[in-house]
Amino acid sequence: MTDSAVSAVLDGRTFRRMMLAAAATLEAQKSAIDALNVFPVPDGDTGTNMSMTMASAVRELNKVTADEVGDLARAVALGSLMGARGNSGVILSQLFRGFSREAEQKATLTPGELAWCLQTGVETAYQAVMKPVEGTILTVARQAARAAVQAARRVASLDAVLEAAYREACRVLERTPDMLAVLKEAGVVDAGGQGLVAIFRGYLDAVRGVDRVETALEQPREFAITEEMGELTYIYDTEVLLQGTSLALDELRAELEQFGDSVLVVGSESTAKVHIHTNNPGLVLERCLERGSLLEIEIKNMKEQHEAIKRQRQSRSAEPEPEDAAFFVSPPAPPREVGVVAVASGEGLCEIIRSLGAEVVINGGQTMNPSTEEIVRALEATTGAQAIVLPNNGNILLAARQAAELVAKPTHIVPTRSVPQGVAALLAMSPAADLQTNLERMHRAIERTVSGEITFAVRPSRYRDLVLNEGDVIGLVNEEILVAGEDWRKVLLELLGLTLKPEHEVLTLFYGQDITDRQAAELKEELTRTYPDLEVEIHSGGQPLYYILFSLE
Repeated sequence: MTDSAVSAVLDGRTFRRMMLAAAATLEAQKSAIDALNVFPVPDGDTGTNMSMTMASAVRELNKVTADEVGDLARAVALGSLMGARGNSGVILSQLFRGFSREAEQKATLTPGELAWCLQTGVETAYQAVMKPVEGTILTVARQAARAAVQAARRVASLDAVLEAAYREACRVLERTPDMLAVLKEAGVVDAGGQGLVAIFRGYLDAVRGVDRVETALEQPREFAITEEMGELTYIYDTEVLLQGTSLALDELRAELEQFGDSVLVVGSESTAKVHIHTNNPGLVLERCLERGSLLEIEIKNMKEQHEAIKRQRQSRSAEPEPEDAAFFVSPPAPPREVGVVAVASGEGLCEIIRSLGAEVVINGGQTMNPSTEEIVRALEATTGAQAIVLPNNGNILLAARQAAELVAKPTHIVPTRSVPQGVAALLAMSPAADLQTNLERMHRAIERTVSGEITFAVRPSRYRDLVLNEGDVIGLVNEEILVAGEDWRKVLLELLGLTLKPEHEVLTLFYGQDITDRQAAELKEELTRTYPDLEVEIHSGGQPLYYILFSLE
């Protein structure tokens, strides 16, 4: 046991070890946490999302040389905010954000102050979620923080406070199936809550001096500079970590806009991350220096990056796969009043969504939820004075809302939970209509769209009356599993039989990368014969993991 185990205060060195240990523990358990997702579909990525969010926090932490807890906590909050992936990652980032607010200006934390930092984190996370659900990571976090506060009143030991939080987190986690029927039905505990338990385990190990192998941190995806982006207006991608007192972030953001585009200024009054595309990085640095100290500076020549990519393409004599890019920007066109950002995976789907008017398409969705920072940068790449985001996945909604708060331009979230809903929303837009009218049309479109998916079970499970084995083909409508079988075509036909109603007029299908064009053509013939009064449209989506995505209108 180290001296920190009996210390009356949490110092910066121990706090740093806590974060590294938490990241390592989460990384080691992420696959097991992924497997806890209620639906056995191939998007069980809660553990992965939390681990990647934590890795982003640690990367930012490693940039700070100071050993004051307040400084380190701000770095963790900033890193997790920008790196947050999925709903679980966003909630985790809000826990760190509240923790940082309470720890601000403190060099060390007493056990009582540590407990209140945890408590403030919980309050911040609850405020960030529009409709908090009990039996989730929020419940585990709330009860763990409460136990920490109670322990701090009885003893003056970091070890005791963190042990109380960890033990209560474990206890509440075991009770989550009693709070949420879907968990009990699936026979699992809450995945986000399990991830938080892993984090508390890492904290406790660090304070007790238990060695952990540092996690291999996921590297952030590079944003591809594609030939579609045309001539670069601004050459230098400039990033600065700024430290000061009473930093006026809105004022700094407005001041920097004269020097370029893709301006991003986020953080707190004492530490901020600045990002801009500019031709005058020196002027940007001067303006930042007027407000504080520069801790980290990174300047990349995007023109040279562009040329390097072209040279690499020529040497390979082939274009890179679309998945190499974090997002795709439509070819140059007159500036739009409202830019649309959408999320999709699959070459065909991305192209369809671009053709329907999305200015930027983020490559992601199932199994790879984009981070808050990726959505922010996609929003900054739009040309309009305002923007709309189509998340096209329920697990991206919170990250999209968080990104909307970080950009200067007014941004509206249309809560699409699937790609077919996103397509319906884009089709509902009219260039002649004003923003509010289009938003109303898009919301009505997703409400009347029936969205279906054909995929496969990634683990044995039970869902209502269905007993599922790993590898079974499953059919879902509006995120509810209705059919299971061995053949994707038979599952689709059975699902349509259960779902089609007399008022439906159009069936649109997007087939994935595992289905051939010939199979798709045969499917269209069969559906046209079976439903002669239904207009059937079928397109190559190229999406992974999902045989078919479809919509009924």
